[in-house]
Amino acid sequence: MKILSTVLAATTFALLATTAHAAGKPVIGVSWSNFQEERWKTDEAAIKAAIEKAGGTYISADAQSSPGKQLTDIESLITKGANGLIVLAQDTDAIRPAVEKATQEGIPVVGYDRLIEIPSAFYITFDNKEVGRMQARAVFAVKPKGNYAFIKGSSTDPNADFLFAGAMEVLKAAMDKGDIKNVGEAYTDQWLPANAQKNMEQFLTKNNNKIDAVVAANDGTAGGVVAALSAQGLAGQVPVSGQDGDKAALNRVALGTQTVSVWKDARELGKDAANIAIALASGKKLSEIPGAVSFDEGPKKQHMTAIFLKPIAITKDNLSVVLDAGWIKKADLCQGVKAGSVSACN
Repeated sequence: MKILSTVLAATTFALLATTAHAAGKPVIGVSWSNFQEERWKTDEAAIKAAIEKAGGTYISADAQSSPGKQLTDIESLITKGANGLIVLAQDTDAIRPAVEKATQEGIPVVGYDRLIEIPSAFYITFDNKEVGRMQARAVFAVKPKGNYAFIKGSSTDPNADFLFAGAMEVLKAAMDKGDIKNVGEAYTDQWLPANAQKNMEQFLTKNNNKIDAVVAANDGTAGGVVAALSAQGLAGQVPVSGQDGDKAALNRVALGTQTVSVWKDARELGKDAANIAIALASGKKLSEIPGAVSFDEGPKKQHMTAIFLKPIAITKDNLSVVLDAGWIKKADLCQGVKAGSVSACN
């Protein structure tokens, strides 16, 4: 699979959006799986801004973590006039009938951040296997030997398996040698931090607290892990991974209770997804989207058209990256951080 090494040029997508606008004002419907995680509000703001810049209209629906509601949400968005859809799938298999129906009716669908493995849908995300590799590398650098626990994402989200596969690529050699032992592995239903915390509590109990490192799939699950570790007086002693660049997680990185948050700039992802949806709604073919590549590494091995953006691993050593990008305010990043302990907080 060919992966893009840089974020796509905004000017190219702006041109596509302008073309779409000339053909008629786009109405882009966005079906959100939920708004329980901090990052989706950032994505939404970027999507909405790009659509409005193109002279279009943004409409949306929140499935509230219900696959059934998301099916009816998509139908409702189409009824309200959406001529392009962006879908953050709650359950990628459950959403299939609605997506197939939309594309058959000539309404393009952009699978947002989570793979909807239907060839007629476009797929945009970050390179999630690389995210998993980055998570594992950061944790492994701190703890190259010991008992590892794996707090995976939702079993209904293909990203959970992409992340885990990437992590395993990094850790396999050490596991084969016996330097690393997998003492706990579980999916996190609906990506809920509370479920991640319960899983981690069970692993700690099962192993008499002898867990040396945790590869957690995202910042929400990492928060649950850190809560479980804190209750046992272990927070800051056990390296923990995450991703998304949530403000609370970046603060944990600064505090030392989370080792890494792989930052995926949702502002770029949202903007690009919106402009792709607008371009497709104007009549562009999937293959005509600049930078699109072929992708067939999903569970069903379907041939998809996709774009992958580049993530950045954020640790205590490079927290200035998110500060300089305006992703987080210094006061939020450095809250509770001991003076002089983190260069970005000086």
